[in-house]
Order: sequence, then structure tokens, then C-alpha cells
Amino acid sequence: VALDGDADRVIICDEKGKIVDGDQILAVIAGFWNKRGLLKGDGIVSTVMANMGLEKHLKRDGLTLERTKVGDRYVVEKMRAAGMNIGGEPSGHVILSDYATTGDGLVTALQVLAVVAAEGRKVSDVCDKFDAFPNLLKNVRYNGGNPLKDEAVKKAIKAGEDRLGKKGRLVIRKSGTEPLIRVMGEGEDASLINDVVDEICAIVEKAAK
Repeated sequence: VALDGDADRVIICDEKGKIVDGDQILAVIAGFWNKRGLLKGDGIVSTVMANMGLEKHLKRDGLTLERTKVGDRYVVEKMRAAGMNIGGEPSGHVILSDYATTGDGLVTALQVLAVVAAEGRKVSDVCDKFDAFPNLLKNVRYNGGNPLKDEAVKKAIKAGEDRLGKKGRLVIRKSGTEPLIRVMGEGEDASLINDVVDEICAIVEKAAK
């Protein structure tokens, strides 16, 4: 179990050395709580960065994934509005509102370990809930202004969305802390995702100069 500096985020490593990220952790806790009648609102909350594999997994269990902008405060706001008690981000920032209204890495880790103990299985078995869709995240630094308002960038994004169709998605946004444009692509075809993200990044780089 690894915590960040203020212990509001947690990442777990199983006995095989595989990293268990926030998406898998959310799936583990949501499934366990749902079976025991503890899950509220018939779903969970995460951000636009949550993997499509998580959404597909939850849907199979009759649960929904409500998405918000990136940031734990948006997750908490949506949890309150939707009457849900589990929310979080792929980074391992998990909010379990039955215990606290902010992320608590220790509480989250204990919840996962409770599932491991209750089911009597290895961490690698408990925490491998779904196959994540291939994704790629790249950052492009800019000097000023907003490259996302550039017409060439808008056209490149639209072209990328058209190429992906229903087989993938794009999340393109300005960083809230650094002068970076974050370009994330996700979908069934890893090669296509890489091509689309690279093409958009190249156009954004030109607009950022």
C-alpha cells in the first residue's frame, strides 16, 4: 500500500507486482458494498479521466458511472447531488462519504483489505475487476493564451473524434496547475488512439508557439 504525502490518495500493488489504480479500487469497493446493500444511488462518481473499462464493468452489474470534471471537489458535489456514497479518481483519490467527505488513503486501503479478507482470495484476484481500455495521455506546454481556442486545433480535435467514433473518446483540457494542455485518448484500438493523440498534439504544439 502506497500513500501520497498527505495520505488522501492510495495506490496498491498486488503480490505479483501489478499496480492497482483508483479505477480498480473503486470497482472493488463498489462491488463489495453493492452485494451487501451498502451502496447508495445505484452507482459511483468519478471524473472524465476514469477508464471506459470501469464504466462497462459497472454497467454489467446494473450500476452507473457519473462523470465530472477533474478534481475531488467536483466529485464530492456530484456525490451529494446524486445521493451516492462512493466517488474518486484514477489517481487513487477515493471518497467514501460514509466515513469522510474527503479522500482518506488509509480508510480506502482498509476497505480493499476487508474485501480480500472476506473473500479469502489473493489481492491479484480481488483487484483485477476489469480489463482497462488502452489509453494514452500526453502533455503539451504552452506559453500563453489558450491553444484550445485556435481554429486549427478545434478542427484537429473534431477530426480525431470522427476517427474514433463510438470506439473511443478524447479528453482534452488545460491543466489547472501548469501551463499544459492535456490530451488523452482512449478506446478499443491502441494503434488508432496513438495516431489520433499524436496528430492532435502536433497541431496543439504549433498553436502553442
